[in-house]
Order: sequence, then structure tokens, then C-alpha cells
Amino acid sequence: MTFCLLVVAKAPVPGFAKTRLCPPATPAQAAEIAASALLDTLDAAFATEGAIIVVAMTGDLAEAARGAEIGRALRKATVIAQRGWDFGTRLANAHSDTASVHAGLPVLQIGMDTPQVSPALLASAIKPVADGASHAVLGNAEDGGWWGLGLAEPRRAQVLTGVPMSRPDTGLRTRAALEGAGLRVGQLPTLSDVDTMEDALRVATIRPDSRFAAAVDAVGAVA
Repeated sequence: MTFCLLVVAKAPVPGFAKTRLCPPATPAQAAEIAASALLDTLDAAFATEGAIIVVAMTGDLAEAARGAEIGRALRKATVIAQRGWDFGTRLANAHSDTASVHAGLPVLQIGMDTPQVSPALLASAIKPVADGASHAVLGNAEDGGWWGLGLAEPRRAQVLTGVPMSRPDTGLRTRAALEGAGLRVGQLPTLSDVDTMEDALRVATIRPDSRFAAAVDAVGAVA
């Protein structure tokens, strides 16, 4: 089974990345947490059997926490620029651009807010789509959003342009948009993504030996 694993990422620049972690985190600590989340996510992605990695990136890595380390990791992926005036449009365009680079493959899209994902979870997430059991799969986040979207035909992600993002009903609205377009949508496990320090502490307990957990622990050690 070969598929595209699309990681949507933002350069972890202090003062711009994960600002809802501040306080108790400082802007530099929040950026370090974001950088660690991205690197852990990329590790899981690269270890996923059958996955061709595409990263849709925005922001300046030269100003980012761990920018050089992230840059080295990205050498193993196809990197495309995010484009569009709002997040829904950028997601839709990222799917379309991925389809242009790797035609004919299903796409599983994730972000950098769920560093607890494992290669086994990612491979199993796209399986219903790859096997033809579903046209799409959607993984809800505990805050009402979603963490993962798989599509047999990635250009069908255009429905995201009409979905308001970062709302408590974004997950429900996304599913409704997909089903309204005639797609059969399977359900992925619900995960906690990282928006607040409470989220970060909860996710860190799942992967206690990760970069992410170490970055979160550093906030408490300094506080």
C-alpha cells in the first residue's frame, strides 16, 4: 500500500507559534514545543510503511526554533508552500498540489499538533481509503476540530474551502461537507491536539520519551 502522507506545518517562530501556551510558557518555550511536535510528527511519518511524505510549509525556518534541524529533516520529504487566504483554502490547495506531484495516490493529511501519532496509527488510518471501503476518513480532535483527513481523490478536499476552521463544530461541519459531496466517510480514532498547556501536558504523558515531552517538561522546570 502506497499513499501520500501530507503534513501541514508552520515554522515554529517565537511569538507566532503556539501562542496559546503563553503563559505559563514563554514565546521561546512555546516555539520549542511546536518545533519538537513537528520533529516528532516527521519521525512518525518517515517511519510509516508505504508513505510518501509531503510537507506543506509556511513561515520562515531561519527564524524558527530548531530551524536547522527541521530543515535537515525536510530534505527527506517533498516540500510545498501553503497557498491561500484562509486555512480551509490552504488545506484544499495542499491536497491539490500533493495530487499534482504524486498523481493517483490517496492522501492522508495530518498537522503538527498531534505528536503522539505512531507509524502504525498512520498506516491503519489510510487503509479503509486505500482498500476502497471508504472514499474518505476523518479523525476528530477532542476540542471539536479534526486531526486527520484521508481522501481517495485528494482534489475532493475543495469542500474544505466552505468549512469554518478552529471552531468547536469544525469536525461536524467537515464531515457534513464531505458527506454532502457524496463521499462515504469512515471514522478514525479521536485524539487530543495541542492548543493549550493542559493539552500539551496530557499529550506528553502518552510519549514520555519524546522531544515533545522534554520541551513541555522544560516549562515546568523553569516555572
